[in-house]
Amino acid sequence: MAGVVERERMIEDAERARLAQADSGEFNWRGWGPYLAERAWGTVREDYSEHGTAWDYFPHDHARSRTYRWNEDGMAGVCDERQTFCFALGLWNGVDPILKERMFGLGGDGGNHGEDVKEYWWYQDSTPTHSWMRWRYHYPQARFPYDELVSVNAERGRADNEYELVDTGVFDDDRYWAVTVDYAKATPTDMCILITVANRGDQPARLHVLPTLWFRNTWSWGLPGRDQVPKITADGARLVGQHWVLGQLVLAGDGEPTPLLCDNETNTERLWGLPGRSRFPKDGINDHVVDGADTVNPAGEGTKGALHYVLDVPAGGQTQIRLRLRLTSPPPGTAPAPALDLGAGFDATVAARQLEADAFFDRLIPAAASRDEASVARQAIAGLMWGKQFYHFDVHQWLHGDPGAAPPPAGRRHGRNHAWWHMNSFDVISMPDPWEYPWYAAWDLAFHCVTIARVDPGFAKDQLLLLLREWYMHPNGQVPAYEWAFGDVNPPVHAWAALKVFEIDGGRDYDFLARVLHKLLLNFTWWVNQKDTGGNNVFEGGFLGLDNVGPFDRSAALPVAGTLEQSDGTGWMAMYALNLLDMALALAVHDPSYQDVATKFFEHFAYIAAAAYHQGLWDEDDSFFYDVLRLPDGSQVPLKVRSVVGLLPLAATTRITSATLNRLPELAARLRWFLVNKPEYAEVIGARRLAGDGRQQRLLSMVGPDQIVRLLARMLDEDEFLSPYGLRTLSRYHLDKPFTVSLGGQDFTVGYEPAESTSGLFGGNSNWRGPIWMPTNFLLISALRDYAAFFGDDLLIEYPTRSGTKQTLTAIADDLSNRLISLFTRDDWGRRAIYGACDLFQRHPDWRDLIAFPEYFHGDNGAGLGAWHQTGWTALVADLILTVRR
Repeated sequence: MAGVVERERMIEDAERARLAQADSGEFNWRGWGPYLAERAWGTVREDYSEHGTAWDYFPHDHARSRTYRWNEDGMAGVCDERQTFCFALGLWNGVDPILKERMFGLGGDGGNHGEDVKEYWWYQDSTPTHSWMRWRYHYPQARFPYDELVSVNAERGRADNEYELVDTGVFDDDRYWAVTVDYAKATPTDMCILITVANRGDQPARLHVLPTLWFRNTWSWGLPGRDQVPKITADGARLVGQHWVLGQLVLAGDGEPTPLLCDNETNTERLWGLPGRSRFPKDGINDHVVDGADTVNPAGEGTKGALHYVLDVPAGGQTQIRLRLRLTSPPPGTAPAPALDLGAGFDATVAARQLEADAFFDRLIPAAASRDEASVARQAIAGLMWGKQFYHFDVHQWLHGDPGAAPPPAGRRHGRNHAWWHMNSFDVISMPDPWEYPWYAAWDLAFHCVTIARVDPGFAKDQLLLLLREWYMHPNGQVPAYEWAFGDVNPPVHAWAALKVFEIDGGRDYDFLARVLHKLLLNFTWWVNQKDTGGNNVFEGGFLGLDNVGPFDRSAALPVAGTLEQSDGTGWMAMYALNLLDMALALAVHDPSYQDVATKFFEHFAYIAAAAYHQGLWDEDDSFFYDVLRLPDGSQVPLKVRSVVGLLPLAATTRITSATLNRLPELAARLRWFLVNKPEYAEVIGARRLAGDGRQQRLLSMVGPDQIVRLLARMLDEDEFLSPYGLRTLSRYHLDKPFTVSLGGQDFTVGYEPAESTSGLFGGNSNWRGPIWMPTNFLLISALRDYAAFFGDDLLIEYPTRSGTKQTLTAIADDLSNRLISLFTRDDWGRRAIYGACDLFQRHPDWRDLIAFPEYFHGDNGAGLGAWHQTGWTALVADLILTVRR
């Protein structure tokens, strides 16, 4: 019995042991992972056009033939953390015009609501070390309707729904392939790969499966000392790679596949009618399999290779392929390649890793969570783990061009990102969406890290520190926003996320907290110097991630002379000051010198919070915060749009307890002096009450106790922000009463739009005029819990507004969390709100439990909208489940 218990404990602790080994540097279990992007074409870093038209310069049609400069892409792909090698899946149904080597979708120039992927795949599972992973894809057996998807969407306008792959009928009668790829690590550099191909149709069918191994092209760009070319060689039913840095890499497969080899080089003849570097370029395997062309190297050598399987699968049947990818010797890797176990040892590894993953998540997810909720949480975390990507972008090199290529157009040095020449990214980073947003975004990443910390706090902390390092943060202190424009301004949520991660990790890593604080001091100073033009502690900032939430583009030149003073910008900065205060308070317990930092941010918060009232952002009659346009003559034009902009000041809150003040007498003395000598700030720092333990505590909040009740009455009103599925970004009040302002001879209007916006601001992907967004909901729920910690059960709020029922703030936070969770879980009729009216996703047993994580949600019915794999911040639903079911 003791032996059984010990074995169960070992299984339960196995993944945590791997994490500990990775964190200590003993074994690099994170070294290989799903770091291969789902899309590299159509990105800014691959764009060398004159006018920055990324989608036109490198379209999907070029991707199979053109070598990428900065990173690779593929399906179900893995690579090492430097992307020296890449492995991914290739498929062909026998009728498509091209191999399925990467996901297809429409660019910003082709979708009627911006970028939109037109494929269906799911990240079903992953441990944080990627010791176990599962990926699923549904591939039509009929010809993939590329042209139909392009032409029909081109005919549709902003008021029309997007035309999706399911709308074409290719999945009718279940004639599709369900392809599952499982990965199980035997060691950090030894992966067992199991591909399961299931024929869901009622007729026998044939599928070509091409597991593909290649080296990222680092040798074609004319860079000094970087012209050495690696090699992959066919060796029976396996491919043997040799790389001067990596060593020897072997991909072995069971059965009798045919090795096909070409070179990871651009097919210049196809694209431009020019001779190229190789007779067998990148698309050689594609042309050979699809057209029978003589485009693979008969010598069995190259830098890209595939094992070609031709599978005949009976109706309703399935076939499996076993593969093993292993680093078999260090450089130079010339020793004879050993045989790899694809038998009993392979099966034992797969079974063990799956069992250990189950034990890891069983321990993480509370027993009170339903089976459906546990599945949602696990798939959300899987999406986060699969969303890590190798991100390489040397902006200086991109601006000036490679020695072996034509110089970039002259306008490049004065155009997009020209001021970010210092940036040189070469890291694994968590991405917002692996297809639609395959580049990091600063405020997205902050939210990612909160959920990542639940499973891998070491990686979460490293991610937060990464964007503050000197090769990311601008010398002036700005944090880069995202690849399309690093100089755009994202909300300053880094400090908030760092505190959350610190707390989730047990509140012990003071070195991490200090490192973050020191860098954020630079960033806070940048905000004060750059985004408070009037020096009055009321802040601007532009769109601040909320795209078209205002009547006009808040990042562009104003339609009239003046300054746009923003309630969200001011609220973010008040929250930022409190976050830095909380960091300093935590550090001051161990190092009293941080009391100086604490007092600085205590006072700065007071100035910002009070300025919101003194400068007219708070509307006393409406009980709401609005943006204000301040004209040169000093007059003001309030922009009375009831949006999440006016709710975000609620997030600027914290508590200081008497225990903290007793430990930090200098701070206590300064606080008392401040209240005596500057009583005008008492509203934002003066509220006091006894905590549950009988100790005195003080509330610091941009929204005073009286304003909290009044503002929550708006927020929790079902005719305004409160939806059955969370909080809308714009009040439903504006459905019948749109806001219009006339400026400079033009009318600017904001109306409630619960789904995709008709506005063309920010490229058409701007949907903050009604839909439900997870990050802002999460922030406001967190704020309610902070207020609950101060008021306890003494403050009761009518919920919903006008219902006659009063509830505690904790109960309201729990209910809002449950509304968001219900977006993903089945209701009493077995339907998931995210899948709307699509019966295939709602009822089909092969589809209904595969969870997508949309970018945002319909403000009234909860249907998923936007990017379909936004398991970045939408994965916050996992944190909500862990919190309310704990």
